[in-house]
Amino acid sequence: MNTVVRCGQLFTGADDEARAGEVLVYDEDGGLRYVGPEANAPRRAKADRVIDHSGGFVMPGLIDVHTHLAYGNAKSEEDIDLYSPMEFRTLRGMFFAQKVAAAGYTAICSPGDAGQISLSIRNAINAGLFDGPRVVAAGPYITTHQGLTDWYPTWIGAPSTSIGKLVTNINEAVEEVRWQVKNGVDCIKLALDGIQRRPDGELIAAFTQDETDIIVRETHRMGKKAIAHAVGREATLYAARAGVDLIFHGFDLDDECIAAMLRTGSVLCPTLTHPKNLIEFTQPHEPAAQKGRVEQTEKRYREGVARLKKAVAAGVPFLTGTDTGFAITPYGEWHAKELELFVADLGFSPAAAMRAATEVNARFMGDHIGVLEKGRAADFIVWDGSPLADIHLLQDKRRLRAVYIAGKEYKMADRPYDPRRVTDFALSNWTDLYTQARVAELRAGQRRLAAE
Repeated sequence: MNTVVRCGQLFTGADDEARAGEVLVYDEDGGLRYVGPEANAPRRAKADRVIDHSGGFVMPGLIDVHTHLAYGNAKSEEDIDLYSPMEFRTLRGMFFAQKVAAAGYTAICSPGDAGQISLSIRNAINAGLFDGPRVVAAGPYITTHQGLTDWYPTWIGAPSTSIGKLVTNINEAVEEVRWQVKNGVDCIKLALDGIQRRPDGELIAAFTQDETDIIVRETHRMGKKAIAHAVGREATLYAARAGVDLIFHGFDLDDECIAAMLRTGSVLCPTLTHPKNLIEFTQPHEPAAQKGRVEQTEKRYREGVARLKKAVAAGVPFLTGTDTGFAITPYGEWHAKELELFVADLGFSPAAAMRAATEVNARFMGDHIGVLEKGRAADFIVWDGSPLADIHLLQDKRRLRAVYIAGKEYKMADRPYDPRRVTDFALSNWTDLYTQARVAELRAGQRRLAAE
């Protein structure tokens, strides 16, 4: 039995325009057999079913390559690592993965989590135990002393429940790669940024170039993709030279970094949403504001965007991801804001931003998704209105008519939860959970005060 989907407008992800009067045809396994004009579609059998979305805008399911399923909308690093057992974090992560799918994101990369949390969520979904998005999963970040995720004082060390795995020499790093591969990860995350700075303010990379080369080479030898957190220039350069497949952030990159990316084929996920939300949502009374993080982030964002535009102009592929999993980037809320920022701050057209979140992201995630064409999966979403005309529409979940994963309609009741029994177990940097509804309330209150 085949399923025929009538589309009002069809954006396949393969080009910049939407087409009218076309259909999708997929089989019982959720594989697309035909995409094109209805007049040329295969003859329908009596058992075939027809789904009418002739009044909607049909497009590939969106992809977020930077969603941390273990974080739980955390308000601090301790909140991520210490105050919930990994069993609870896994159950919580499944719940939040389903929220992400309900927002139109049919696939995510979870790039670095404690233990085997994301692996377990991925495996449970793939086994059919739960409905949810497609998940590409990493294990803990590989880090070293003074590297990202080595948060705690030396007299405490790196707890086994941390999102980071501390290695103290290159042999331990290589062994960690092999251990994670044995567990079944899709990619290996390297914490390339350090936390120390030179006198001129430049971040010092956590690993040397030689160490980075060895770790990435072993990752590739084992048939896995290498990904890296790299904000600083040095870390970004080391990652690009080593051929890291996906670099996150890259805000301090320069021409040498760009040239290295183009030479080795590294791609970049700048992750604009997290810093932008920190700037826009942090309230004056919150510790993050009192620590000066807003001003620091504003400066880094402004300067980083100027640098990132050079990489865009040079032809470095850009992927979309949000660093979802923090209080300022809750699951299912702000994923599509990244596309709006690509348009507003990086100069992408709406079509290019949408292709970044579908076709370009799929080059990393797997070429069976991301484009609606014969031979790929029937992962698609339906909107009331065209995001080509208004990219902000993708953030309005009221306009999302339907979500399909492998041809099966995905439905999840919008179940409320108590965040103080889910995540808020440690010292907080923020005092609110910045959902779209909460941000609207705060802004309405500000307007009322201004009027008075």
